[in-house]
Amino acid sequence: MDKYRMTQAWVEKLAPNLRLCDVTRITYQQLLNDYALHHERQTTMDFHHQLKGAIMDAVDDGLIERDPTRKAIIKGKTPTAKKIKYLNQFELHTLLANLDLQGTINWDWFILLVAKTGMRFSEALALTPKDFDFAHQTLSISKTWDYKGDGGFLPTKNASSVRKIQIDWQTVIQFSELVRHLPADKPIFVKKECVYNSTVNDILARHCKRLKIPVISVHGLRHTHASLLLFAGVSIASVARRLGHASMTTTQKTYLHIIQELENQDVDLVMRSLSGLS
Repeated sequence: MDKYRMTQAWVEKLAPNLRLCDVTRITYQQLLNDYALHHERQTTMDFHHQLKGAIMDAVDDGLIERDPTRKAIIKGKTPTAKKIKYLNQFELHTLLANLDLQGTINWDWFILLVAKTGMRFSEALALTPKDFDFAHQTLSISKTWDYKGDGGFLPTKNASSVRKIQIDWQTVIQFSELVRHLPADKPIFVKKECVYNSTVNDILARHCKRLKIPVISVHGLRHTHASLLLFAGVSIASVARRLGHASMTTTQKTYLHIIQELENQDVDLVMRSLSGLS
């Protein structure tokens, strides 16, 4: 729902006085061009698809006669090189060893859980005690928390995001004690309706600066989790399932630099194996 609200907000910002009956191919193209000044081409394409869907409904309902989105030209800013920020194994160990893990739930427990599971920020916020299956050492991801809106549960990002994540025995022991007396169906980390990711990011940044390790965000913990699994030899398919990616292609694109590095190591391993055959 957030992306549709965002689309509406941009339309109101770029063309506040534009009425549906006044939308022509020229005015629509101008709207796209104005949007493209601030966004990359793929984002502009998504914006176009959302508007086109609404406009086609208007055509079907007879509100307008023709489709003004036909043959629209999609532009956009040149994509900037995105460097994924993540910690190496030593840095992550340093961070987790110095968290303030008290006997009650706090944001440091949140940081620990995201680092050990690779959950998205919204998924971790939506966790309730009944999502833990301590007997089978699993964590069920079936919903998210609407931290960008008014709070409350929302569906997951996609169907593949509904999953069970295996958790280690130490996490089982820790959280079985932490959530024992909490309401089974209430979020364990959300104390009030409005929660901001900047709050947790600031706490995480302070830890990183104090420990003199690279400053990363909560989303960077998700990248750290995936990176360590890949370097440990876990298959791309397993990492994709654990992260809740819609396909392995997403995982491959996101962690291409790590996969290439691992492939270089594989080449060295292959050459050493073959040289031993002579």
